[in-house]
Amino acid sequence: MIRFIHTADWQIGKPFGGFDAEKRGELRAERFAAVARIAELARAKDCAAVMVAGDVFDDNTVADRDIARTLDAMSGFAGPWVLLPGNHDAALPVSVWSRLRAGGALPSGVIIADTHEAIDLPAAGLSILPAPLTRRHEGQDLTQGFDTLATPPGHARVGLAHGAVANRLPEKAESANPIAEDRAERARLDYLALGDWHGFLNIAPRTYYSGTPEPDRYPANQPGHVAFVELEGPGAAPQVTQLATARFRWVNMSLALHGDIAPLDEAFGAFESPLRCLVNLTLAGSLGLEARVALEGRLAHWASNLFDLRVDDAELFDQPDEDDFDRISVSGFVRSAMEALRRQAADPADPERDAAALALRMAYVEHMRGRGG
Repeated sequence: MIRFIHTADWQIGKPFGGFDAEKRGELRAERFAAVARIAELARAKDCAAVMVAGDVFDDNTVADRDIARTLDAMSGFAGPWVLLPGNHDAALPVSVWSRLRAGGALPSGVIIADTHEAIDLPAAGLSILPAPLTRRHEGQDLTQGFDTLATPPGHARVGLAHGAVANRLPEKAESANPIAEDRAERARLDYLALGDWHGFLNIAPRTYYSGTPEPDRYPANQPGHVAFVELEGPGAAPQVTQLATARFRWVNMSLALHGDIAPLDEAFGAFESPLRCLVNLTLAGSLGLEARVALEGRLAHWASNLFDLRVDDAELFDQPDEDDFDRISVSGFVRSAMEALRRQAADPADPERDAAALALRMAYVEHMRGRGG
């Protein structure tokens, strides 16, 4: 039985520029921790190799310290580790790969797959056919060479590539680095290990994307895994197991609130480990002023109890009711002004609708604060 781990898109050195310094540091550090988890899985599963299908690094200018930390994280598994240059870390004349070789610090178990020559692992009965990228975008299918690439008799043939499988991914994902959807069949591959799509996906027969082992964006495509592959031998169908490796969860969430904010606490309260969750929340519906003020308090609470919270409330509208006005007990000119703001805030065609809603809410908050409410 041949066992190996297929992973990709580590994106070591990703800057996470949309976060504050503390969160950036934690997210960057977790990418090294994910590599260490992969090493432990490979050791525990008695793997013949770990194959990384491109974008090991976020770019070719990654810091030397990040390279050193990556190699240290990999040390839990002796190797071989087969690292394929992808579009982020293409095998340019001067690249992270040339720096690794020049530095003399490349461990014996690490193989840089930056040529189109087969990598034979005789002890495992395995040959790896790489298709490294030598620039960020290629117009031709670099896996075409797999069809005629010779490997020793009796070796399982595994392709390693980074790009978009034709006709199988969303159109925006197919703009460069194409891969034929029937490449595994044409090249007599027992398995085709792919990178670039950040989610785990069985894209075609014997053809898988492993996805990134640690999410780095709000996904809809199952990131946070590696593929554990078992092959009985050449020609046998691969047994592929999706193994979870992620620590953080990135969650897109939409909630409709209609007079009641209870759904917010119900949704967030269902998270097993809130401090490991990054939530991109979209709110819609309408709330009275009392509920809207209460919502702001609950959002502040959850912002402190989640790793990160982003809120889009453009479709959530204030809808003051008579109870709101009864609570603030105003009359005369002030009452008339607030009624005018109320009408303006309720009119979708009014260009000042949002400003009127905010002014009404602020007036409500200030009045209740003055009353000790």
